[in-house]
Amino acid sequence: MGIVVNSEHQIIRKKTRKILIGDVPVGGDSPISIQSMTNTLTSDSESTINQIKQLSEAGADIVRVSVPDQEAADSFKLIKARSPVPLVADIHFDYTMALEAIKGGADCIRINPGNIGKEEKIREVISAAKDTSTPIRVGINAGSLERKLQIKYGEPNADALVESALNHINILKRLNFEDFKLSIKASDVQLTVESYKKISELIDQPLHLGITEAGGFRSGTVKSAMGLGSLLMDGIGDTLRISLASDPVDEVKVGWDILRSLKIRSRGINFIACPSCSRMNFDVIGTMNQLESRLEDIKENIDVAVIGCYVNGPGESKHTHIGVTGGSPKNLIYLDGKPDHKIESEELADHLEKLIREKVKEKAKDQENLIAKN
Repeated sequence: MGIVVNSEHQIIRKKTRKILIGDVPVGGDSPISIQSMTNTLTSDSESTINQIKQLSEAGADIVRVSVPDQEAADSFKLIKARSPVPLVADIHFDYTMALEAIKGGADCIRINPGNIGKEEKIREVISAAKDTSTPIRVGINAGSLERKLQIKYGEPNADALVESALNHINILKRLNFEDFKLSIKASDVQLTVESYKKISELIDQPLHLGITEAGGFRSGTVKSAMGLGSLLMDGIGDTLRISLASDPVDEVKVGWDILRSLKIRSRGINFIACPSCSRMNFDVIGTMNQLESRLEDIKENIDVAVIGCYVNGPGESKHTHIGVTGGSPKNLIYLDGKPDHKIESEELADHLEKLIREKVKEKAKDQENLIAKN
């Protein structure tokens, strides 16, 4: 199995086959993509379209939509026609829904071939997917492990999940279908990590990462960061979804935060901020709360340091586009890594917001000029 090297940060990715989900490449040397799933009723096309647009605006590359019945399948066609991002149709047991979703223009279908039923039903779905070049995501989940494997292994473990995955994969391979990606999830972090590591040595298809049913916003974020971060640092993973009992937009934001923290992909502001202590010369926490809430619309990659005192402030600010080091009676502002001017604490949040927005405009103009020259 080949590798893809991120030379700047020395994360060596395992090279997988590349597939296309709409116009988004997954696998190979493609950027690791971020996904989420709608939680509106698919039959309510307007609400679902609005949520897809919110997810796209937050940075989702791909969105999954459940298609459980004919009403949802009819609505899916309308949704797909207006979606700004590729859509994965989520199918479980009814093979006719997979066929309907493919007819409706799904960019990918999520099925487990072994759950579809008789061989002729599976063949019909695979034939339709081949005719339309529609890739498949095989989704293995510890919570829905096949009964025979539960009996064989006693409880979900990595070997059971991998065997389940290979059983489903073998059906596709027997039908000469290679255009698929795989997820092999559990709500247990260590079980998930072990399962992905084992399956990554056995197949070369792209891997969709996730800790399934991770929990609420805080606990789910921590579990996802631990599990996915571990896998990503080992070079495993081509696309990911953070599964939170929270607003789906939060899933996208956390996904970006994980990739940004590992310097794999960047979008928006990378804040470097101290936890604050008795040395701070301004309200670091209050300032950060204001900046994060005010600047959620920023999509450009920019580094900002917010440090409360002179112990680490100068060192951190020297490596950012904009930085502030707390001081008395005024705080020192750094621009492009160099000390520039001082500002009162009362004006700090407003001043930093202004500087950040000016820097974003400057970077956008520089990019336009670069494109014009080329």
